[in-house]
Amino acid sequence: MLNGSTNSYTDSFKVAYFLYKWRKVLIVIGIAAAVLSAIFSSSLFITPLFRSAVVMYPASSNSVSKSLLNENSNAKQDILEFGEDQQTEQMLQILNSSSIRDRVISKYKLAEHYGIDAGSKYQQTRLYSRYDSYISFKRTEYMAVKISVLDKDPQMAADIANEIAALLDTVKNTMQKERAIQGFRIVEAEYLSLQAEIKLMEDSLTELRKLGVHDYETQAEMMNQQLAMEIAKGNTRGINALEEKLNVLAQYGGPYVSLRDALEHEKKQLSYIKARYEEARIDATEAIPQKFIVENAYKSERKAYPIIWIIVLLSVIGSLLAGMLAIFIVERSPEFLQKLKQTYS
Repeated sequence: MLNGSTNSYTDSFKVAYFLYKWRKVLIVIGIAAAVLSAIFSSSLFITPLFRSAVVMYPASSNSVSKSLLNENSNAKQDILEFGEDQQTEQMLQILNSSSIRDRVISKYKLAEHYGIDAGSKYQQTRLYSRYDSYISFKRTEYMAVKISVLDKDPQMAADIANEIAALLDTVKNTMQKERAIQGFRIVEAEYLSLQAEIKLMEDSLTELRKLGVHDYETQAEMMNQQLAMEIAKGNTRGINALEEKLNVLAQYGGPYVSLRDALEHEKKQLSYIKARYEEARIDATEAIPQKFIVENAYKSERKAYPIIWIIVLLSVIGSLLAGMLAIFIVERSPEFLQKLKQTYS
């Protein structure tokens, strides 16, 4: 135990002696590294970049009809609820889509802005690479989504971040509208077809009523009672008149009842389909925001890159370590030891 403490003390002493012995050289190396790193990390050599960010939550519902017209009372509150993991992942996927990327590149002329030659062989690859380097999307620790944009122009960084947030609604609503319109056309065709069928059935009932069939069950019961009374009286004329009417009922009563019952069923079905029709129509024609903005991007006053003090600190530490290693190697070389012997002999 004592030997271990002694060795540790000896090693510490050697290190301290080494640093003291070469203190002037190390100080010069440190100062030179600090000055050079500060110069080469300045705006003369590295273009400063400014960061702007948008923070937002996805909405839990994408359907206007589901949020506002659904008969379920709980669903009406859906428009005010934040989305969960699934909606967050969907939002990130859309933000990373080529639809948003290409619109941003086109609107802000990023190829020219990033100084990428339009005639270069890998122009598009370089442009997409620069876009991915400067524009990023990630989930925050509180399950929100953060759009982060770096740019040499602080105002453009803020504009691009806000534009991407706005494009999320545009792209997602466009995707959903294509499906909603197809669904609306299907429901509309069924709704109009059922309306036409009901109109035809109503017209048929109207024709039967013109023949004297208004309410088969009630009419048949009353006429049979009246016929019995006329038979009891021996009223031949009345009997003949009632029998004619009963013959009409016998001939058209069955179709009347079938049409009447079918019409009642179809009207109930039409009421249900009409509700679906209205929901589909609203989903196909209206749109709601797909997000809740927590923080809009604004023009940054301080650059985010490069962080000079970190570069200087790392450069100084790295230079000192490299210098110490170089000195140690030189000290241990035979030539160096031989010169020392010659000097002090």
